[in-house]
Amino acid sequence: MCPPNLPNPNAASIPPQAFADSVEHAQRTFKLTLAYDGSGYCGWQRQTGHPSIQAVVEEAICKLTGHKNIITRASSRTDTGVHALGQVVAFTTDLWRASAIHLTFALNTFLPRDIVVRHTEEVPLAFHPIQDCVGKRYRYQIYASRIADPLRKRFHWWTPRLIDVQSMREAAQYLVGCHDFASFQTGGSPRKSTNRTVREIAIQSRKAMDGWDVDIEVEADGFLYNMVRNIAGTLVQVGHGRKSADWMADVLQARDRRAAGQTAPPEGLFLLKVFYPQDEPSLQGLVGQASS
Repeated sequence: MCPPNLPNPNAASIPPQAFADSVEHAQRTFKLTLAYDGSGYCGWQRQTGHPSIQAVVEEAICKLTGHKNIITRASSRTDTGVHALGQVVAFTTDLWRASAIHLTFALNTFLPRDIVVRHTEEVPLAFHPIQDCVGKRYRYQIYASRIADPLRKRFHWWTPRLIDVQSMREAAQYLVGCHDFASFQTGGSPRKSTNRTVREIAIQSRKAMDGWDVDIEVEADGFLYNMVRNIAGTLVQVGHGRKSADWMADVLQARDRRAAGQTAPPEGLFLLKVFYPQDEPSLQGLVGQASS
């Protein structure tokens, strides 16, 4: 049984009006929702000698506020080349005294064009993007065509053959619900438990250029290292006709990474949204779906 994600007990919901913007020098925590093109970065996490999203964002905050150093906390440590539309980042400061919405526009003036703050809100000081998270949603983008698309190559996995999307949908049904996803975990980041609850897998296709765009969206209460990319690589095995849809049940049962398909490349992966307790009502209708 998969235990529910428990929110930080100190992070109680506080209405925006409870914050006194006029009080100078008070510590305030801001929650940023970021979108970025991860192509030119080593991922979110700061790494010596390599450009990271975290380093660029923290530098921008320092330039704006006057801090010499700032520490940000993110909801997901996206890997090299992985993108985001809804990465959540938090930081605490006593040097920003204007509103959260003004922080959005001011901070964007210090960021490069491949990173943008989409939204900012003030949250309780105890808010933590990882500990308070109750779920995430990712999208994996595939372009299936005998001819490559040179304009969007940084944002999808090109497979030079057509894909049977219906077979992929049938295979995805085996993954919905609470399961041991050890077969979809890449080594190097061990977790206490490999049990996760997948709330929904939605697979959409549409005509694009000389082939088809295929989007795989996966929503779960949590993810193992490379779990979405490994699910995508395994579903493509089915879509290409190399495996049947019911093979997915055998992969799950094996609890062995060697039983699943390849790890799909990073450029097709997007972090779409991170969910927190106040978002939970919107998730109720999604539990147990593998939709088209």
